[in-house]
Amino acid sequence: MGFFDDIAARIDATDSVVCVGLDPDRDRLPDDVREKELPRWAFNRRIIDATHEHAACYKPNAAFYEDSNGWRSLRETVEYAHGKGVPVIVDAKRGDIGNTARQYADILDYADAITVNPYLGQDSLQPFLSQKDAGVFVLCRTSNQGGRDFQNLELAGFDEYLYEHVARRASEWNENDNVGLVVGATSTDELKAVRGLVPDLPFLVPGVGAQGGDPEAAVEFGLNDDGVGLVNSTRSIIFAGENTDEWAAAAGQAAKRLKNRLNEYR
Repeated sequence: MGFFDDIAARIDATDSVVCVGLDPDRDRLPDDVREKELPRWAFNRRIIDATHEHAACYKPNAAFYEDSNGWRSLRETVEYAHGKGVPVIVDAKRGDIGNTARQYADILDYADAITVNPYLGQDSLQPFLSQKDAGVFVLCRTSNQGGRDFQNLELAGFDEYLYEHVARRASEWNENDNVGLVVGATSTDELKAVRGLVPDLPFLVPGVGAQGGDPEAAVEFGLNDDGVGLVNSTRSIIFAGENTDEWAAAAGQAAKRLKNRLNEYR
């Protein structure tokens, strides 16, 4: 089974398309984990314990782990999530050429999927795409305001926007049925447009929660015809109980609320 088969099974098992971002900002960690040897891992473990029943997937962002103890924390986090039966996407946005890309792709030795940047072209993504069992989410239309700077440029000779061209090309790279797209919920028109271009590809849809993305659109256009896709929320879940003693329980409640809200539109 490939990554998206695993995600489909997990969606069925949990009745959820929620992807919980695990971005343990050290400045926001609760006091009761700060003194641990690996505070980010201690935080993530509590979050996973509280949310795994409602999580179709977890998505740690590599930026929060890029130091020696951070990488240890990430490995422990992935292993623990797997112990709960939950797949893990590492949000690393990698994209480089040759041997560098092959080194970046080593992260898929222990994670299930990764986000990648297509700016350098197909050859830069081949070390990821060639791993048949791994998921590869290609950045297409991101949720940040500045995404328009390049992604919404019209391409001469193609009669389409750059983000639309990326979607088409990514679909062509899907020889191993392991390609998905990152398409933000903060740009409903673009999300709808991309779904029209690539009806079969699963989407990872960020921007619901702290960024104010549309949950109905995230479900309507983020899931493919088989109901496979993921809607990510990070800060509004993992820091739902910030500055309280019941922060882990609050995260679990926030994940459940989002699951129920998204299920209204499934």
